Amino acid sequence: MGDASFEPLILTFCCNWCSYAGADLAGVSRLQYPPNIRIIRVMCSGMVHPNLVIGALTKGVDGVLICGCHPGDCHYLEGNLKAEKRAEAIRLMLQDFGLEEERFRLEWVSASEGPRFAQVVTEMTEQIRELGPNPYKT
Repeated sequence: MGDASFEPLILTFCCNWCSYAGADLAGVSRLQYPPNIRIIRVMCSGMVHPNLVIGALTKGVDGVLICGCHPGDCHYLEGNLKAEKRAEAIRLMLQDFGLEEERFRLEWVSASEGPRFAQVVTEMTEQIRELGPNPYKT
């Protein structure tokens, strides 16, 4: 199903306090992961509105990854729980738009989990590569 020459573009929202620092740790540790992501730093994963995710996907981005603090570690106390509720809504919306659920992912990555960040990005890139290009891509 996947095209060998296809390289997906994955929009990644990282919370400022944990996952962005985890991504930074992956970089300074020189961990290898695919260069297919574009990171947008947000103060909290809970502030990523479902419209941002659906809008990116309907404009042709191949996948969207949201990374936030582990439950119980949120700088804003319950922002990551809000992100989890929004993720449920996003998955329902993906069905309405005829997009595969695998094009969206929510993951918890702490500041000390650089290797985990690299693993999540690698897994998602491979998964999107298997799915092929976003059908909304023009």
